[in-house]
This record gives sequence, structure tokens and C-alpha cells, in this order.
Amino acid sequence: MIETTGEDDRRFPPALADVAEAEFDYDDGEGVDFEPYGAFDSAEETTDWLRHWTGNHELDGDAYRVFGQDGSGGRAALWCVRPGRPPAEQPVVFLGSEGERGVVAGNLSDFLWVLADGVGPLEVVEFERYEGRPDPALTELAGRHAATPRRTAREIVAEARAEFPAFSDDIDALCR
Repeated sequence: MIETTGEDDRRFPPALADVAEAEFDYDDGEGVDFEPYGAFDSAEETTDWLRHWTGNHELDGDAYRVFGQDGSGGRAALWCVRPGRPPAEQPVVFLGSEGERGVVAGNLSDFLWVLADGVGPLEVVEFERYEGRPDPALTELAGRHAATPRRTAREIVAEARAEFPAFSDDIDALCR
């Protein structure tokens, strides 16, 4: 089980609250397929979803803070793999409805820059698309909230995947 940071580990970060207010243009599959939530899924909802996704009914969802989805039901989440660190410092991952999975960004700040580049978690993981149409509103949002310098989505994804190269294998090990 992942060591949590206490009662604040389910407090929704202000940056994600602002993302939840943003508009994402799907543009008939040429835009971003992302539907952010206004709060994390509950621990019970996350556990139920993870058990069904993996087929492993012994798991709990403690390691994930689900904060959005794509149109088919794939989930974007903070993966609480850094013990004792707050949610905003955890990597962002995506677990697609058809088994796709991958690390999207090393932390919430970097994820904001990925969104600012006009790319969502589904596009990064399923289509390995790292260039989109930069979004001025999301760029402004990232500028207000991000604690990391702006880099391209491609740089951010490569850095995060280098830090967590076994994520997909770890997920495979959970599946039944």
C-alpha cells in the first residue's frame, strides 16, 4: 500500500479545479478528448474502477487520484508513487478503456504544460501525439499554476517515462 500524505491527499488541487472549468475542443477527433472532473473520484469509486479495469478484485485504489476521463471512459489520474509527497507532486497517468496505459507527465505542473500544448492524456498514451494546437487559455492557466518551467509536451512525456519506465509492466502485474 502507498503511504499517503494524510487528510490532504484527497484535497483537489486548485490547478485541477481551474482545469475542470476549461473547455476542451474535441474537434471531431482532431482536438483533445478530455473531460476533467471538479473533484477526485472517491476512494470507493476508484477502487471499484481499478478492480474492474484489472480484473483483480483484491486491489484497492489507494495509489490513484482519478481526476478526469476521455469520451470512452479511460481515466486520467495522479499516481501516488512518491511516498509522503502531496498529490500535485505525483506523476499523471492514463489508463484507457481498452487497456492502453502510460505515464503522461511527472507531476501536475508538467501536465498543465502538456494541456497548454493542446494535447490530452489520451492523445499522449494512445496515439503518441505530442503536438497539438496550443491553447491560449490553458497556457495562461499553466502560467498561473505551474511550478515547473514550460517545456514541450514531447520533452515532458519523455522525461516522465524515463523516470517511470516500468509503469506498464507494473500495471500488467496487477491484471488477472
